[in-house]
Amino acid sequence: MDEATPHMNGAASFLHGAARDAMSMQPSVKLSRNASEIASKVSEESESSRSHKPLTLYRVIRGILCLMILLSTAFVTLIILGPITFIVLRLYSVHTSRQSIGFIFGHWLSLWPYLFEKINGTKVVFTGEKVPVAERAMVMCNHRTEVDWMYIWNLAVRKKQIGFTKYALKSSVRNVPIFGWAFHVLEFLPLDRKWELDAPVIESYLKSFEDPVDPFWFVLFPEGTDFTEEKLIRGNVYAKQLGLPGDLHHVLLPRTKGFTACLPLLTESVNAVYDLTMAYKHRCPLFIDNLFGIDPAEVHIHVRRIPIKEIPTSEEEASTWLYDAFYRKDQLLIDFHRDGSFPNEIDEGQLDSRGFLIRLAIFTVSSLLVLRFALFQYWWLRVYVAFSCVALPALTFFNIKPAPLSHFR
Repeated sequence: MDEATPHMNGAASFLHGAARDAMSMQPSVKLSRNASEIASKVSEESESSRSHKPLTLYRVIRGILCLMILLSTAFVTLIILGPITFIVLRLYSVHTSRQSIGFIFGHWLSLWPYLFEKINGTKVVFTGEKVPVAERAMVMCNHRTEVDWMYIWNLAVRKKQIGFTKYALKSSVRNVPIFGWAFHVLEFLPLDRKWELDAPVIESYLKSFEDPVDPFWFVLFPEGTDFTEEKLIRGNVYAKQLGLPGDLHHVLLPRTKGFTACLPLLTESVNAVYDLTMAYKHRCPLFIDNLFGIDPAEVHIHVRRIPIKEIPTSEEEASTWLYDAFYRKDQLLIDFHRDGSFPNEIDEGQLDSRGFLIRLAIFTVSSLLVLRFALFQYWWLRVYVAFSCVALPALTFFNIKPAPLSHFR
């Protein structure tokens, strides 16, 4: 499992990226066996360290403006509609609550893929298999950088699942104002990273999504962390101890515990596993790169659909299947770096710019109206906002999800 916490601190992201690049140089030299390999590696890393577009004042202002709009509209939408959809409607029906949350917040989340593709001009290339619209699935992906989880939205929005995509994240994220509340309303899975505590939480969580009428994408990053050369070396040492075939180069050895625990619980309630392999041109981006639109130039997402009943559910066999899947990913990425693309490009269509502008206008104007009325006109709206600012943090902190009143009859 991996956390899906957004990285909003620009300075920290830049320092993290610089430290990661500096640290990755030493192991790559250690792994090289001759001077030509060293020169090739250094040249490749030097090239990949360059941004696709220069960081200009215009891009900084545009990025800050986009972030302000996205965060302010998210806050107002959450404060005004969160209690209605997550508390009131849930007391009537969990399904109705989830549908309304997925619809409303899904439209807001869809603003991010438009930011990436339409405003930043990032090209998103899909290859592999074309998956059905609105199919219930477990999604697993390699974890190159801190924003991989956001680019899954570019596929989810095309499959009408963006409001129903669930991630596992650190339980400590619940303490982050606004973001923690939003993740709770969206029903992301909070984990403590201690198996004795997480096992019953995972089981209860996945069983709550067994109803096939609820749209559902459950996303896992089996590597458990983003990619670095140091982690790669440690993983390859462990792979040799397990007797696995050869070294990995572009993915980390996956952690099997979470995957093998989830698989039997999902076999009867989801249709397939989507095995996504993600690659970037020409540099793995940080959140700040996405915000200012300087990287990446292209995101390549290779999709492999496996009917879930074809995957063995015993822990040993499922672990072997997962290891094989990541060796397959590694070979795909080796070929990608050689050829510049994944095989079998598919057309998933372009995002609708008109729809984006309509959604942006609706969220922006409604947020401005709510702020105006709350600050200057309606006392009852101020009371409601105050109630939301108390109720949502409380429900999040205590991990409470209201149950339908019919359960108490």
